[in-house]
Amino acid sequence: MKLIRYGDPGREKIGVQLDGINYDVSALGGDYNEEFFGDNGLARLAEFVKANEGALVPVPAETRLGPPIARPSKILCIGLNYRDHARETGTAIPAEPIIFMKSTTSLNGPFDDIVIPKNAVKTDWEVEFGVVIGKRASYVAEAEAFDHVAGYVLHNDVSEREFQLERGGTWDKGKGCDTFAPIGPFLVTKDEIADIHNIRLWLTVNGKTYQDGNTRDLIFNVPFIISYVSQFMTLLPGDVISTGTPAGVGLGFKPPVYLQPGDVVELGAEGLGTSRQVVRAYGG
Repeated sequence: MKLIRYGDPGREKIGVQLDGINYDVSALGGDYNEEFFGDNGLARLAEFVKANEGALVPVPAETRLGPPIARPSKILCIGLNYRDHARETGTAIPAEPIIFMKSTTSLNGPFDDIVIPKNAVKTDWEVEFGVVIGKRASYVAEAEAFDHVAGYVLHNDVSEREFQLERGGTWDKGKGCDTFAPIGPFLVTKDEIADIHNIRLWLTVNGKTYQDGNTRDLIFNVPFIISYVSQFMTLLPGDVISTGTPAGVGLGFKPPVYLQPGDVVELGAEGLGTSRQVVRAYGG
């Protein structure tokens, strides 16, 4: 299945996408959150959709799509997880996964604007393959990692490089700004993708391709990442792990290329759909 949330920010309703058409399933009740995923929500949703086959109401095409999950307890990211990206930033290949967090207030819809923060001059893009946790995970073995997955999402790990790298050395400051985690357009359940380690990802700015990579080039693959992170913290249903970005970020060019108001960022991944964000200045 493909799960969507639609409507005004903070007031989204739940839906599903079937054969490219979005349908309302809000009669099921609740939201796509920790309670939903932790309480067998995907199975209940599948039963609801089957029971209402032919009777589901389409969502109007012009309706805003929100992030396909409600605010999770954590948005976790893996840094420098593609060899080509590590090389372009002049960084050594990590011996172990680099973990950082994006604030949950950075969560944004897939077609919502990216807002350049106040006093920011180095706002960058990063297309990523994201994993949504479906079952509480603590000290999980790598062989059991997929048992804890609900599905997958497209994520733009927007980053303010000065805040990240030049303002005290903590990445979180440059990663967690408002609007810096556009996710979606949908969450695709894990049964719909045969091989998550052969997924093409791409990103353009104003129609020019900057990133074109594949998850087969991950340094640390998805089951390893899930197992590894669960050794340090409990993963809750609905949590997101974003697995890293391939080469082609603005920071990697000489001179660097950063986002400006009016720029249009488009990105996609096989099986995960596409998203589009317009960049605007804070207060603009």
